Amino acid sequence: MANQVEPKLIEPLYNAMQKERFVTLATVDHETGGPNVSAISWVLAKDNSTIYFAVDNRSRIVQNITKNDQIILNIIANESTYSIGGKAAFKEEKLSGVPLKLALIELKISEVRDVMFYGSKITQEPVYDKTYDKVAAARLDNQVMEAMKKA
Repeated sequence: MANQVEPKLIEPLYNAMQKERFVTLATVDHETGGPNVSAISWVLAKDNSTIYFAVDNRSRIVQNITKNDQIILNIIANESTYSIGGKAAFKEEKLSGVPLKLALIELKISEVRDVMFYGSKITQEPVYDKTYDKVAAARLDNQVMEAMKKA
């Protein structure tokens, strides 16, 4: 049985991406040409066909996207795992209103694919804890998410 493919975010995925969360990002490595996977958390669905995410300007992700704009964002939500593919572009080289030098990257979605293996569902989504100053982390997370919403 083939997994469902959509041209845009379904409502539960859009809703899941209205707050910071754990996702993985696959890019093409600018040096090796092979796959590169990174974990990120500053993601925001701007609408059902556009996702914003913020990463450090010095990140390998930035170098990879500069050379090849094809990416996959992987999210665990809605009791499943989804591969969200499309083209990435730099919306802002330095996200305003944030003390760090973060690039704001826009993903224009070309397909959303349910990639969960047959006959199963996710019973618990990934949970993580910030290991540095909790107050500073919460303040920074809020600044980044608010800046992405305004972009």
